[in-house]
Amino acid sequence: MALFGPQHLERFVLTKQLGYCCTASSGGGSFSIPTSNVSTVFGGRHHQSTKTLHCPAIAIDAPNSSSLADVAGVRWGFTSLQGAREEMEDDIVIRSDEGFSFAAVFDGHAGFNSVKFLRDELFKECVVALQGGSLLGGKDFGAIRAALEGAFQNADSRLLSWLETNYGEDESGSTATVVFIASDMLIISHIGDSTVVLSRSGKAEVLTDPHRPYGNNKTSLQEIRRIREAGGWINNGRICGDIAISRAFGDIRFKTKKKEMLQKGVQEGRWTEKFASRIQFNGDLVVASPDTYQVSLGSDAEFVVLASDGLWDYMNSSDAVQFVRDRLKQHGNVQLACEELASAALDRRSQDNISIIIADLGKTDWQSIPPLQQQNFVFELGQAFATLGIVSLGIWMSSSLLSL
Repeated sequence: MALFGPQHLERFVLTKQLGYCCTASSGGGSFSIPTSNVSTVFGGRHHQSTKTLHCPAIAIDAPNSSSLADVAGVRWGFTSLQGAREEMEDDIVIRSDEGFSFAAVFDGHAGFNSVKFLRDELFKECVVALQGGSLLGGKDFGAIRAALEGAFQNADSRLLSWLETNYGEDESGSTATVVFIASDMLIISHIGDSTVVLSRSGKAEVLTDPHRPYGNNKTSLQEIRRIREAGGWINNGRICGDIAISRAFGDIRFKTKKKEMLQKGVQEGRWTEKFASRIQFNGDLVVASPDTYQVSLGSDAEFVVLASDGLWDYMNSSDAVQFVRDRLKQHGNVQLACEELASAALDRRSQDNISIIIADLGKTDWQSIPPLQQQNFVFELGQAFATLGIVSLGIWMSSSLLSL
């Protein structure tokens, strides 16, 4: 769906520090940004804008159009907060093309360089693999999944080469959770521990599983087994006692530099030379192979929440969906609801960067749903009448018995 009418933005990324004005008009399909001397902040780092325009946090209303790209009428809210962390290593990307929208959350670690590469390149790899997006219009999910797996692998290979060429000893990495939204379906491709949740008639559907080398759930057990079969080990829930994510882009020391990682561990006294000599690697310990899912979007699909673990480690999916629903029923502003959700995570003492994207799928008339307070009042009033009826019935029965 073309979010911005015929003049598409190539990409827009949240930065709450910016004061530039962005306007969207659902009637005319207009979208404007002052472009003179635009300086943008990505993850706390400044970049000069050239061809691609970036805008601060706003809610985007899809323009009215009869074209396929505008069918769904998705409205976006997005925000990214540094929180308690010393560095901002998250980033958000939302892009549009003919027939679909793309949104991604990148959660970086050990530096920002991997995120910097991915925010520019992963979308390109995905679109090429999806044959310009045409595969999304078909019914062959197997072909879609294979294409996205190839895109992720290509992006990771290019990233590793780019990191080694430009930064030498760079050990940065990044998770990535991306969604493609078309008029009647959602495609998710996911590595790491960000999560996608769908609200379906107010019920939360968790659509992704975190890739972590600890825990007793099916996904974690599979990850632990894969790492051990590749010659690695888990110490305190971390691969080689180092990283608590089992699938990510970058992280060169667990891929093409595993032997160097072993020797560095010996030099730093993390393990002995004898221990290192016994290790035989049979594959990468951290991989960029995504889990890919297809989800049908019927009339009961309300909105999608895509967020980094800075939200989900402090708020469960049901609470998040209920929170967003309540806000949308109160004011209908997707962007404001997104910012309020991030603030709620901070109130719960989130210690991580927090990045959130909310896509209101345009299938729900929020004004027709009474706000929570009104619903509670109606419920309590009904309960009061029910109680009054029971009491009255009891009095009548007592009076009848006494008259016998």
